[in-house]
Amino acid sequence: MGKGRPFLEVFTCVLNEDYEFPILEFLVFLCALCTFFLAGLAAVSDFTSDFTTVEAFTHNLLSSSTWPLIILVGIPILKNIAYGLGSDVEKGIIQTLFSYPLKRGYILTAKLLSALVIPLLLFLGISIFGLFLFFPDIILANPGTVFLTYAAQLSPVLLTAGLLLLLALRLKRGVLALITGLVLCFMLFVIFDSLANSIAYATGSDWSLKIYAVITPNLALQEYYVGTQGFSSEIWAPSFSEVLLYLLAGYLLVAVVFIIGYVYFKRRLRI
Repeated sequence: MGKGRPFLEVFTCVLNEDYEFPILEFLVFLCALCTFFLAGLAAVSDFTSDFTTVEAFTHNLLSSSTWPLIILVGIPILKNIAYGLGSDVEKGIIQTLFSYPLKRGYILTAKLLSALVIPLLLFLGISIFGLFLFFPDIILANPGTVFLTYAAQLSPVLLTAGLLLLLALRLKRGVLALITGLVLCFMLFVIFDSLANSIAYATGSDWSLKIYAVITPNLALQEYYVGTQGFSSEIWAPSFSEVLLYLLAGYLLVAVVFIIGYVYFKRRLRI
């Protein structure tokens, strides 16, 4: 109880800072609109015959219906962590939070709960609810595929958030951290993706795809479920055990990045 009240006060403070009206309400509206539109479009489309297994159809359904939501929730994550935390350090707001009777780790946890966890819970809640309304039998019949697909999609989001955290703490400038974060996202999901596939086709080797699958495990999951319909399936066809290894490696990388962020925030951050 001694630490509970200061923690709640800090969490409420950063929550109000991150989601001033109508940011959260508008985000919920856009996420719901995208989910129901894409799920409804899939429901009226007859593309089940394009897939040999129900698991492949389920994975493709979730992947194609949720990627716009990932972009939507990525915007507040980018804003809250890169710009928000960077500005807090730059303007001395973090010093005010340090005056609370809390350890630095709790303060960073409150900031990440607001900046990262809330958008992700919003994404999961709206996405799963919307898809369940349109495809209840498919969702209930394939919980393993649903879990793996969401886990694979969230891994690069969490990794990016961790890297944004390090950028904001190191640069200590909100605008600079935001611009650098945008460049980082473009490199991770556009340049590296194209580069990995180009190298694979040029060399006939799958090593570049395997490296990139650690960053984006959904690449390995896509190749496993979709098979010959995948972009790089002629070169690389991972087994289910390999998919799990890439997923585990991705989350281990995420854990390492966040541990470094916490250690830096607690011991090395100088205001």
